[in-house]
Amino acid sequence: MKEFVQDFKRVVKESGYEGHPLIKEFKQGINGAIRRKLMEAENQPGSIEQWFKRAIALDRNWRESRREEERLKGKKENNEVPIPRLNN
Repeated sequence: MKEFVQDFKRVVKESGYEGHPLIKEFKQGINGAIRRKLMEAENQPGSIEQWFKRAIALDRNWRESRREEERLKGKKENNEVPIPRLNN
């Protein structure tokens, strides 16, 4: 998503788009799952910069979640039982 936002910003400089039309173009260009999460959020982003920031954060969270799922899946396949750790 970071790369998409960088590319989008570069193209925007030459497009003349501003405000709502710019946000509309951004929403059309991003991943459908991320777009849905942003659209379904209680507080939708207001500015294009907020759209960029939240889309990047959602993408990062999704990627971290996938890595964690793969890690846990690997432990389960190896019959490893995760031991709960308490933070003292």
